[in-house]
Amino acid sequence: MDKQRFLITGASQGIGAALVSLARKQGHEVVFTGRDQGRIDSVAAESGAHGIRADVARADDNRRTVETCVDRMGGIDVLVNNAGIGYLAEVGEIDMDAMRSLFDINVFGLVDLTNRVAPLLKAQQRGYIFNIASTSGMKGAKSGTVYAASKWAVRGITQCWQAELRPHGVHVTCVCPSEVQTDWMGRTGRNNPNKLYAVDIAEAIMAVLGMHPRALWPEFAVFANNPWKED
Repeated sequence: MDKQRFLITGASQGIGAALVSLARKQGHEVVFTGRDQGRIDSVAAESGAHGIRADVARADDNRRTVETCVDRMGGIDVLVNNAGIGYLAEVGEIDMDAMRSLFDINVFGLVDLTNRVAPLLKAQQRGYIFNIASTSGMKGAKSGTVYAASKWAVRGITQCWQAELRPHGVHVTCVCPSEVQTDWMGRTGRNNPNKLYAVDIAEAIMAVLGMHPRALWPEFAVFANNPWKED
């Protein structure tokens, strides 16, 4: 794979941070975003990538993020829409403000940022967009109304973008991880070494990038092989 210019959102921890590290180790340029300055500084120091404190729910932050990518790297080849939050509540108890806040990040922020990146990719007639959804966007579950709805939306959005961008040489892939051992909703680790690790998802994304550009991998899910095993 030729050297690529990555923009990865929500990458101060978890899947995003693992992908920053892996992409840098393979010699790619990386700009990443996050909301926790301490974690941003740590990932930047360890990887050599350039971190930006930015919130995808804020249009001005997205504008500044894309401008930084153009200034530092000359453009973007790979956009990874990884930023996302969770919220669980059963119907009858859903906080609508919390639902709107989640959609601002998981859906509307993803669209706003990609709105700004897509013209760059179309102009160069090549590029990759990875939308990080979830297996929660493939099946419903108790308390999952808000989070699952956002990830179902991401899957549908991805399919629309595939139809629009394939004629311009741009690949759009939806990634649906199962439970990953990350600090998600304040639940650090989740303490089962047989569940997925963030690096597993990062390696899968890099594997897609390693394919010949004539091939499109529209969507894939990643599950732990035996998460019920107890060591």
